[in-house]
Formats: sequence, structure tokens, C-alpha cells
Amino acid sequence: MNEVTKRYGAGPAAVDALSFTVPAGKVCVLIGPSGCGKTTALRMVNRLVEPTSGSVLLDDVDVRTRKPALLRREIGYVIQQVGLLPHLTIAANVGAVPRLLGWDRERIDARVRQLLTLVGLAPDTYGRRYPGELSGGQQQRVGLARALAGDPPLMLMDEPFSAVDPITRERLQNDFLLLHRAEPKTVLFVSHDIDEAVKMADLIAVMRDGALVQIAPPAELLANPADAFVADFVGADRALKGLALTRLEDIDLRPAPVVEVGAEREAIERRIAAGDLVPVDGALLAVDARGRPLRWVALESVGSRLDATPGRLEPVLPAVATLRDALAALFETGAGFGVVVDRFRRPIGLVGVDAIAGGLSTPAEQAAGADG
Repeated sequence: MNEVTKRYGAGPAAVDALSFTVPAGKVCVLIGPSGCGKTTALRMVNRLVEPTSGSVLLDDVDVRTRKPALLRREIGYVIQQVGLLPHLTIAANVGAVPRLLGWDRERIDARVRQLLTLVGLAPDTYGRRYPGELSGGQQQRVGLARALAGDPPLMLMDEPFSAVDPITRERLQNDFLLLHRAEPKTVLFVSHDIDEAVKMADLIAVMRDGALVQIAPPAELLANPADAFVADFVGADRALKGLALTRLEDIDLRPAPVVEVGAEREAIERRIAAGDLVPVDGALLAVDARGRPLRWVALESVGSRLDATPGRLEPVLPAVATLRDALAALFETGAGFGVVVDRFRRPIGLVGVDAIAGGLSTPAEQAAGADG
């Protein structure tokens, strides 16, 4: 954005001389109090709102030189209300933009299946359903898939997770981070929640009264607020928010004692004797044939073969989860360890409170590391 201003009538500007750049493939979160102009700024990108002056550039091209309908087909858009078409199936909703772009049926079907799988909705199960048959969290996943369907270089997200409960919200945030790893996009994301911004963003842009107050990576924003307004908005617990600056994938994890169901007792004992399998508190982590965790099994209860049925196994944490999320999950479940899994839900290690404490760095340390 280059000196973008939006005025309604003779009053103060809703957005006032806003200038910033989002690097390709990064997530920039616009944040600030209600009425600060963040949603107006977002909507000027896809011309739902026309700027009074200044320019919005995509790849150095002013969006006002593009026809709005064509421009919007090339920009993913996710909103709080999702906006799925109720009379179309989930597959048809996801495939709507590719159809408008003139893709052939085979390519559309392949893209729909790929994206539904990426957002954790089995295509054969959910593709034929209608939006009213899905939960709020599932509808938001479909909204993400639909926004990605045309393979847009840019995504606009306007408080996309604020209408769901806290547990679903955390899962959707983690799902989005995994999705962004699989299909990197440039993202402009509006939020009113500083904790969400710290977790999701590569850059955070703080706005007040239509103007940009500070734009910086999360660690720098927490360590060095530009003024009293930013410091107050970020909150006094900046050190605690530092727990959201590090992800489980960034720290040393304890090896998980993974054993596939059906493994022979003798083979398990040989692995233990060789030192490549170390039970945790006398227990093994049973996994299915795809390597996905089922439950903990006491070694002493194993007969000639390891037998396990699916059961409670909490917490199971994605590798992109922050240390703050992991610590909260451990306290909530009373567990000594959480099982950390990759995007395919296969264990990559265990995390406990000691590992979280060891992996914690202050916002100032994080900012210094980024500078170095």
C-alpha cells in the first residue's frame, strides 16, 4: 500500500495515508481497536472499498487498473461468516472459483479433492454434503479450501476464526499454519486479538485512528513497542506472550517410544536392550499401521504381541503449536508429556514442561536472533 487514504464524507479519514509492504509468502496481521480502519484497509485490496487516494499495488500493478470481478477471482477471501452457498455441495463450493476461471472438470475435481484433504475433510465423506450439515469449524475449513481453490497468490482474511469457540479456534489456527506450510501464500489477516497476531504473523501492523503506528515482526513488537499506545495494546504480559514466539518444531523433543500394534514382545525387548526404544514411565506409545498414535500401553501389560485399541491420548499437539499452546494443554490435561505430531499426525517426539521452559526465550532474545 502506498499512501492509501479512504474518506467517507467530510469527517476524519477511515484510513489515513497508509503505507506498508507485505513480502511474498508472508503473513501480515492488521490489528488495532475497533474502528481503527483495518477492515477498510483490507477491503481496498480487492476493491470492495475504493480508496479516495493513494494506490494498492499487487506485483507493482495498481489494483484500480484491474476489473473488480477478475481481480477478486485471483485473490482468496475468507471472512468471519464464511459465506458458503447453502444450495451447493461442499465440493461445488470449493470448485466455484476454478469454474469461473475456466478450468476443466478433471482439474477442478482434482483440486477440490486435494484441498479438502489438506484441510482435514475426507473428500468422499464431505464433498457431497451441504454447508448446513457441517459444524462451524468444518465450514471455516471449507472456507479456507475455497479461498485457495484458484491457487491465488494473495489471501485476505477478515477475522476468520473469531466466530467459533476457543478450542475450535486454536485448531483452525494450527490448521491454517500447516496449510500455509503446504501452500505458501501472501496473506493479509485482520484480527482484534494480539495473541492470535503473535501466533499467526510474520509481520504485525498496529493501527490507530486509520493510521499505521508500528509494523514489525512479533518478537520486535513485543520487545520494542513504538509508543505507549502499542505497549498498552500489546499488554503488560509481554514476556508471557513470548511463549507464542517459539513453536514445538523449534525445540529439542524427547524421542517417543513408538511401537506399531502387532509388534512381537521379543522384538520390543530387543529394541529396548539396544537402546533405540526407551519407555516413558514404563509405557510405550502404540501407533497404527499408518504411524498414527493410538494410546499409551504399559510395557508390563504387553503379551506375546502389542495389542492396543484407540483410546484417550491427550494432549496430541501439532508441531506448529506454540509453547504457550503446549503448556496450556499440559496443564489442562494434567499430563506429564504431550505427543508432538507432524502434518500427517505421526509422532515426532514428546514435550514436557521442562522442555518448554528450556526452549523459552524472551521477546528481546527473539528479536536479537532475527536481527543476527
